[in-house]
Amino acid sequence: MNTFVPEGVGFSSPENQKYIATERALQEACRTGRILEAKAVRCDRDHNLYVQFPKIQGIIPREECALGIREGSVRDIAILSRVNKPVCFVVTGFTQKDGASVALLSRRAVQEACMAQYVSKLQPGDVIDAVVTRMEPFGAFCDIGAGISALLPIDAISVSRIPHPNVRFYTGQQIKAVVRSTDELGRITLSHKELLGTWAQNAARFSAGETVPGIVRSIEKYGIFIELTPNLAGLAEYVPGVFPGDAASVYIKSIHPDRMKIKLILVDHFAPDAPDYHYDYLPVTHIDNWLYSPAESEKVIASIFSV
Repeated sequence: MNTFVPEGVGFSSPENQKYIATERALQEACRTGRILEAKAVRCDRDHNLYVQFPKIQGIIPREECALGIREGSVRDIAILSRVNKPVCFVVTGFTQKDGASVALLSRRAVQEACMAQYVSKLQPGDVIDAVVTRMEPFGAFCDIGAGISALLPIDAISVSRIPHPNVRFYTGQQIKAVVRSTDELGRITLSHKELLGTWAQNAARFSAGETVPGIVRSIEKYGIFIELTPNLAGLAEYVPGVFPGDAASVYIKSIHPDRMKIKLILVDHFAPDAPDYHYDYLPVTHIDNWLYSPAESEKVIASIFSV
């Protein structure tokens, strides 16, 4: 079992709450090296992070706030951005400040252990838990354990092309991801689309003659691409006044596995719905090879994760 979960996942657990409840419990966590979580409530002018426990205060000194701060390879924005969010740490000791006991904490120590015991052992194809922490036009950054970040590029989120990761995810969302690659510095790149099923698996949900919901993804001169599922889109004839992001109802005219084509007729389009952030992931823990294309298709779309 992975001990190093993304930050925030274990924050509300009864076990975590028990150990941050009192100074005596924190002393026991210090003795045993237990990894805990609490919310960072302030960052001072010297970029030390403060954590408020129910009974006492905790402080994470600047160089203990994140792996790479001490070496200068990580900017201090990595500290400032943790305010009002859960942070993981181990208790390293106690001191007195203004006559009150203060717990000394280290987030860096947890991240070092996470890199050595978990991240460094990940292999391409491993399916892991992650939490979306930030989104940019080119992809989503995800916490894969103890605040260690990995990039999920936008083209690896789904087979159906999207304009921005925020149509698939929200910040703080817990997702599954596949390790796409690792490098000599321990940096991880992720993928997601392989966990959403192949063309055939997605197409099996539909039949010619049905009218179903969809989302307009792109408008071309030769037609309109409409997403039926995150890993499946069909093509309808061009209709003026339709815009990317529109919700739609579409009639399925025909399904062609040999060409990976679904022909649609646009019945209606209207204001966009709220994004659907729920995913039914395939129940796998590792993927070596993934073939999206049906066996009868001449076009091959595949992912290979083998080292």
